[in-house]
Amino acid sequence: MKYSGWPENGELVVGKIDEIEDFGVFVDLEEYEDKRGLIHISEVASGWIKNVRDHVNVGQTVVCKVLDVDESSQQIDLSLKDVNDHQRSDKIQDWKNERKADNWMLLAFGEDVSDEQYASVANELLGQFGSLYDGFEEAAIHGEGALEKTDLDEDEVAALVETARENVSVPYVNVTGYVDLESPNPDGVDDVKAAMQAGEGEDEVPDEVDLSVTYVGAPEYRIKVQAPNYKTAESELEASAARAREAIEAVGGEGDYHRERHTDDE
Repeated sequence: MKYSGWPENGELVVGKIDEIEDFGVFVDLEEYEDKRGLIHISEVASGWIKNVRDHVNVGQTVVCKVLDVDESSQQIDLSLKDVNDHQRSDKIQDWKNERKADNWMLLAFGEDVSDEQYASVANELLGQFGSLYDGFEEAAIHGEGALEKTDLDEDEVAALVETARENVSVPYVNVTGYVDLESPNPDGVDDVKAAMQAGEGEDEVPDEVDLSVTYVGAPEYRIKVQAPNYKTAESELEASAARAREAIEAVGGEGDYHRERHTDDE
């Protein structure tokens, strides 16, 4: 995806050098549609420059700072020397992330997605999250809830969430659910404790998963799961609830799993 319009003064942009002259360097902007900028020789590097070609090469990918934009003359002035190593590294990573997200959009909606639909969905994600990549990351972690404030339709939300959960890697994911546990027996407290222990799973829970079952407010108990990815977290959450329900029902009690809290007080 490339942006229409123009970059802003002070913005960092990614470009590819396509022409080198004695007076400066021409750069095709990778993030903007049909936009080209110029790095004057004085903005290529600090100090006196004898030969521009000693500092840059045709085909090289660079990160530049936008110095000035003149739409009337179709000119964008850029600086290479005003970008430090940290800024360059962060910008390149953001650019790579957006390229990944661009591919995910095609996975979500197909290679033949119309330009109109692509732009509509992309603009919703950009408006809500600031970037396509951040939108997919939030969808992977929080599911449909992450997109509830957008104007995307149900099918678009479903496609984005499914694609995000299959492709986005996040450091870890936290998911939470609740289970109601009740026993009519005289020793019902012990029945509930046993059901909570069953929910925690002991050896049934993978080493990379952190799972806990804690009291919220009788008869409601919280199941909290931290896992490397959404699919694992969701699977372990449901398995925990199933174990707790089976344990309480085995002694004549009742269990009910739900994702939202039913009680108000901790």
